[in-house]
Amino acid sequence: MQQFDLFPEDIRIERVDANANMYRFYRLRLLPDLFGGISLLREWGRIGTQGQYKIELFTDGGEATDAMLAVFRAKQKRGYLLAA
Repeated sequence: MQQFDLFPEDIRIERVDANANMYRFYRLRLLPDLFGGISLLREWGRIGTQGQYKIELFTDGGEATDAMLAVFRAKQKRGYLLAA
């Protein structure tokens, strides 16, 4: 079984601190591209807005999953939690 099959392909996390007026989201999605590779779509911004995005291209699903999990762990360290 590949590592790609063991992990979710869509993660949404949020960081909310009402005292600091902070309402942020971060979304990570793995999507197939037209050339047989995998794209990591990163979306972020203030909750309720469209936000910004960045697309990273990978030739291998394992590399894309590793990159997604690295970003997820880094965001967890900054206080982001899985969205309900």
